[in-house]
Amino acid sequence: MDGEVEPRVLIIGLDPQRVPGPWDPTPVARGIAAGLELFAAAGIGAQICLVGLDGSDDIQTVVHRALCSRAWEVVVVGRGIRDDLELFESVLNLVHHWAPQAAIALNATPEDTFDAASRWLRR
Repeated sequence: MDGEVEPRVLIIGLDPQRVPGPWDPTPVARGIAAGLELFAAAGIGAQICLVGLDGSDDIQTVVHRALCSRAWEVVVVGRGIRDDLELFESVLNLVHHWAPQAAIALNATPEDTFDAASRWLRR
């Protein structure tokens, strides 16, 4: 979260360090950081909610807490979440229930998260 501006955007995605499988999480982690830098540069507060697929999270509880932590203008649901249909449905229903005022945005890559949110931000 950017300490200077109130968050308006919640980004829900997978923690690349906690996704099982033989793969290199570094490019995704860098993409997430680059995406967050765009929010900071634009003076738009964003908070990230990353969940693991390694069994270390109760995903519904983690997402619920993030959604209820404040009123959100936009909730971005990351591509990794959408790759698992059951998880995607669960997250969408949580957003619908706990942040009904928020627009839902979808990104294609971590780097285009800012663009996804910007389509729906009311400045």
